[in-house]
Amino acid sequence: MATGTIISLGLYFVVMLGIGLFAYRQTDTNVEGYMLGGRQLGPAVTALSAGASDMSGWMLMGLPGAMYVSGLSAGWIAVGLTLGALANYMLVAPRLRVYTEVANNSITLPDYFENRFADNTRLLRVIASVVIVVFFTLYTSSGVVAGGKLFETSFGLTYETGLYVTAGVVVAYTLVGGFMAVSMTDFVQGCIMFVSLIMVPAVVISELGGIGASIDALDTINPALFDAFMDASTNEALSVIGIVSLMSWGLGYFGQPHIIVRFMAIRSVKDIPTARNIGMSWMIVSIIGALMTGLFGLAYVTGNGNEIDPETVFIYLSQILFHPLIGGFLLAAILAAIMSTISSQLLVTSSSLTSDFYQAFLRRDASDGELVIAGRVSVVVVALVAIYLAYDRDSTILTLVSNAWAGFGAAFGPLVLFSLFKREMTRRAA
Repeated sequence: MATGTIISLGLYFVVMLGIGLFAYRQTDTNVEGYMLGGRQLGPAVTALSAGASDMSGWMLMGLPGAMYVSGLSAGWIAVGLTLGALANYMLVAPRLRVYTEVANNSITLPDYFENRFADNTRLLRVIASVVIVVFFTLYTSSGVVAGGKLFETSFGLTYETGLYVTAGVVVAYTLVGGFMAVSMTDFVQGCIMFVSLIMVPAVVISELGGIGASIDALDTINPALFDAFMDASTNEALSVIGIVSLMSWGLGYFGQPHIIVRFMAIRSVKDIPTARNIGMSWMIVSIIGALMTGLFGLAYVTGNGNEIDPETVFIYLSQILFHPLIGGFLLAAILAAIMSTISSQLLVTSSSLTSDFYQAFLRRDASDGELVIAGRVSVVVVALVAIYLAYDRDSTILTLVSNAWAGFGAAFGPLVLFSLFKREMTRRAA
């Protein structure tokens, strides 16, 4: 690994740990401060932390890879997600911010469900908590796997070393700084992703001789790459059902705990329009950059007579076209995408274990200090379980995770929407 790359990655890790320490000094010592940042997130941090924790490695690896293989038709998923994110900001964000505070100052989604529906049996809380803990532990494990493989393939380290470095840094700043550290690091990581997804396609297009030459090169490879209604990998037309299915991913937004918890933590409902504008601008520009990375990356790779794994096109371009110092920064962007999601999932799972199990069933009179300690212990426990599961890199976890987005969307999405818009909805209906 080049010295410049080591320097860039080292600086990235130092900055993440430094933010965790800063957040620790700024955050209140009560449980609301640790798990929701005292509901004091500004609109910019809310927007970019939600976006970074949402997109994960999909933005820098999955979407460019899909575009590389299938051409413009892969963009329908991005269209659906963009519309879903916009609807989430408009429908869920303002009402959830108000309702969770009114509903006995709920700090987790299961807590909100129990208070909103006056569920004295606590069945809603238990079911929702089990869903969160199980799926997010698996989800976290998949992120650790991705980090391990990135270190193995790009940095020349062992897979196991990659697991511990990825999880160790995330656990360190999450453990110390809580929700505020996770949100602030997500903000910085979102900025890194944003800059990277502008730089890479811009340089690729320049290397190809400009936008006109780039389009001509792709047209030579396969004219179907520019047809949004035809899968370039098979040269078969997409059906209406196929397009709707791709776009329906956007419906999952309403039930993603690690995203909507940002709406619960924003400083004021008046800040939500500003957060929406920032978040949607970030998302649209980043998605376009990811699509262009995959599409024009195909032209560059093919033009140089190479063959690569489509999902590694961003990594390939970052190491071929840039100085090692910049290349290290671009690899840090992938780590940022992975780590931002891991930290958010760790904290949501920890919050659920602490508030929805420990406090609700074991220590109802626990002090804020005790709950914060329980939350930190939960972060470590969940991380250790995730690392243990990640040791089997060929396990079925990744298959389960591929359905987790839809699982959360189906389990929580309708319930969140109805709880916010149907005043007469009862516990039995929930």
